[in-house]
Amino acid sequence: MKNGIPLALVFFASAALLAAAGIYQPSSIIPPEPPREFRGAWIATVANKDWPSAPGLSVAQQKAELISLLDTAVRLKLNAVIFQVRPSCDAMYASPNEPWSAYLTGVQGQAPEPFYDPLAFAIEEAHRRGLELHAWFNPFRVRFSGAQWYPAPNSISRTHPEWVREYNGQEWLDPGEPAARAYVLRVIMDVVRRYDVDGVQLDDYFYPYPVPLGKGMDVPFPDGASWREFGMQSGLSHTDWRRQNINQFIQNVYHSIKSVKPWVKFGVSPFGIWRPGNPPQIRGFDSYVNLFADSRLWLASGWVDYFSPQLYWPINAPQQSFPVLLNWWEQQNVRGRNLWPGLNAGDAGIKFPAAEIANQIATTREQPGAGGDILFHLGSLANNPALAGAVAGEYAQTALVPASPWLAASSPAKPALSGQPANRGYVFQWAPAGTDPVAKWLLQYYDTDYTWRMYLLPSNQTSQVFTFTPQAFSIRALDRAGNLSPAAVVSKAVPVMNRPAAVAPAPAKSFWGSYKGQ
Repeated sequence: MKNGIPLALVFFASAALLAAAGIYQPSSIIPPEPPREFRGAWIATVANKDWPSAPGLSVAQQKAELISLLDTAVRLKLNAVIFQVRPSCDAMYASPNEPWSAYLTGVQGQAPEPFYDPLAFAIEEAHRRGLELHAWFNPFRVRFSGAQWYPAPNSISRTHPEWVREYNGQEWLDPGEPAARAYVLRVIMDVVRRYDVDGVQLDDYFYPYPVPLGKGMDVPFPDGASWREFGMQSGLSHTDWRRQNINQFIQNVYHSIKSVKPWVKFGVSPFGIWRPGNPPQIRGFDSYVNLFADSRLWLASGWVDYFSPQLYWPINAPQQSFPVLLNWWEQQNVRGRNLWPGLNAGDAGIKFPAAEIANQIATTREQPGAGGDILFHLGSLANNPALAGAVAGEYAQTALVPASPWLAASSPAKPALSGQPANRGYVFQWAPAGTDPVAKWLLQYYDTDYTWRMYLLPSNQTSQVFTFTPQAFSIRALDRAGNLSPAAVVSKAVPVMNRPAAVAPAPAKSFWGSYKGQ
């Protein structure tokens, strides 16, 4: 790899050939629009599912494992990772509010030694590879089942035990406590303010999944104290009040993020079925009733920038059909937010063949209004060659993250670009124009085989050396909302007698056929 472009693409040419190639001049050639598709994967840290592989590893081992996961994402042409930074009211980062996670060091509250900040490290390494990094929070879980460690002195279970409820062998913050909701919001906003994350995501449950009691009854969540103090006078039923707590929390998270960093995307990944019977053939768990999650309302109200329902069922499961549910969710998306369903990659090769995931990716592409997928989870891709091969077959070309135009009113300005001879070829240099910050650069060039190729480069890279002579070179600025600037293009000035017939690129034939060999 050199300056973001694989060495396999660097070809050497003789000095005589370079001398005859001519110089680069501003051009009116328009490169094809790049493909757009969200290709994400979750990195789960709870119970050491993906990273780190065990608590208490050395810092060098932790870093090496995380880099290996990110390299897997790049190899499979993903463009985003969703990194679990707060599995259980703890932190995979240097938090002023909560203790270090025991999943990291083996002891809750114990910092890595020698010290480093895993979230800052993950962001830097992800951005260096052209990946977005979204911070994934579990908002109200305090203690996961099976956890064996003692809570740190600054654990919320010790500093505010009046907010904590025990349920099914776990501990939970009670969402009915306004102070508890405000605390979780403060934790999330601390990360938004201090870290260069591209997004924030919440997962599928806020109140816990219910435990069956028998005869159609569930063990009740023990929120009687908060219900008596805050709910009874609301005029709502107990269940509607619980839903209102979560609705208010989701709305507050969204607006709080936008007030500080409007470009940071906010997403939720709810249970894939809102209510059985929606649409009519669907049967299964009722998240509206049992999790108090009115996820359809969040999407329809535009309180999210992207929505990733966990559609963890096969295409041919009639009562939980992947395409039927995806189509139903698209119909609820009246605000036109990004719809990127979650796929159950972890069960590939166990409950269904790896080809099922490839087929679901293809199905998402065929659904109008859907623009990508998120795979649960990245470790399964790294450890399952059949699954990785199936995904690689679908992700054969590089793709940009879909734009979120409601987050930015305008696109970046066209960059300044020049191409000059260098010792062993040509150097292309560019600079931003205007005041809008650049998140990434989109480099496109028309190769000597008359094929467009593209690469994403980090924002701090402003030059690229070629040791061969591309027909044309283009650079575009990409902002944090995914908007692209106009293309700055230079092309060769080649004598007419030596000019190939196809110097000017032909228009792309299809969305997925614009590029080759990326």
